Amino acid sequence: MSPQTEETGTGVRQMNKPSSANVTAAKPNISGAVSSAALGTTLPTNAKDALNAAFETLGYISQDGLTNENSPESGEVKAWGGQTVLSSQTDKKDTFKFKLIESLNINVLKEVYGAENVTGTLATGITVKANASELPEHVLVVDMILKNGSMKRIVIPRGKVSGIGEIGYKDGEPVGYELTITALPDDQGNNHYEYIQGA
Repeated sequence: MSPQTEETGTGVRQMNKPSSANVTAAKPNISGAVSSAALGTTLPTNAKDALNAAFETLGYISQDGLTNENSPESGEVKAWGGQTVLSSQTDKKDTFKFKLIESLNINVLKEVYGAENVTGTLATGITVKANASELPEHVLVVDMILKNGSMKRIVIPRGKVSGIGEIGYKDGEPVGYELTITALPDDQGNNHYEYIQGA
């Protein structure tokens, strides 16, 4: 039997060989990596279609990029003597973290503080109200470019800002807002969708 095949109960099947061609890094879409829109906005269903006009780009994010934590938490039952006899999933949070660094972008300020708490324009003057109002659920889309021009898009149908990092004001560093977004399940029970398409 060749190393590319595997014998099964019903015969021999072809196995995929490891390939460096499938290894890729991820860069942000040049027009903006993260876009935001109100809940209920029509969602894209592939990696390449233009977004609905309701989406607003949140501009540059820091060089740390985007991280996604999607790890299940489990509860274990032990028998007398300490042996684990049952493990069941108790939770599976799906969170995304990124730092927005366009602090003069009014769409960024609305993402951080809530649209109703940000008024004006940069030309006429912006007013931001920081308060305890709960931030609403909304839609987020992350667009990135993979190796050889392949595209990847992450769609979060029900995203909620669940954490905001400390905001630092220092010489030589961009003012930024580190956000944690919790992806909540949609009507299908899915927290987020990922679409990948070649060039």
